[in-house]
Parts: sequence; C-alpha cells; structure tokens
Amino acid sequence: MDKILIRDLKIFAYHGVNSEKKRDGQNFYLDIDLSVNMTKACYSDCVDDTVSYAKVIKTVKRIFTAQSFDLIEKAAQAVADGILSEYPDVFKTDIVLKKPEAPVKADFGWVGVSISRER
Repeated sequence: MDKILIRDLKIFAYHGVNSEKKRDGQNFYLDIDLSVNMTKACYSDCVDDTVSYAKVIKTVKRIFTAQSFDLIEKAAQAVADGILSEYPDVFKTDIVLKKPEAPVKADFGWVGVSISRER
C-alpha cells in the first residue's frame, strides 16, 4: 500500500510523569506513516487528490501540544486518533514517538513508543 512519510518531526511539548518535564517541557520527535491510496494523485499530479503532509503536520502539532500527558503512549494515541478522525483518506497510521531527553541515567539516543492504528 502507498504511504506518506513524515520523519523526525520536532515538537516542543510538556509531557511526562516528572513534574519538571511538565513544567519545563522538552523536545519530542515523531515519525509518522500514513497509509493511503495515492493512485489518483500519481496520475493527476493534483494536491487535492492526496493527503497534504503540510496539513497533517499542522494537525499533529496542534494535537500534540493541546494538553499535557503523563505517558508518551497516551500522546501517541491522541495523535493517531486525530489523524484518523480528520483525514478520512488515511486508513492506517503508524507512529513512532521519540523522547531523547527522558530522565534516565544512561547514555542513549532516545526512548520511545511505536503504535499502529487503523480505521
């Protein structure tokens, strides 16, 4: 199936169990796959025949920063729910939510979650 890919979308937000992360915020990175049928757009070369990744990015930013969640699992679910509800041509979304500034005493690149949701 066809996919629209968004990689390393950086969003500053206030998610986390620790009070200082909710107060001070931190950077998160999202990888988002949108499963869509792009056949029409491939032949028409018309943006109206596809899902606009620019619009999806605006939606994700709005949803991801609208409220503060304790768990990144919940934040990822909110993003998936928003994409599926606002973009009827997306029938599945895969989201990787990365938290590179997690309060863990270890040397690591990032921790995160990966979810897949479909209508």
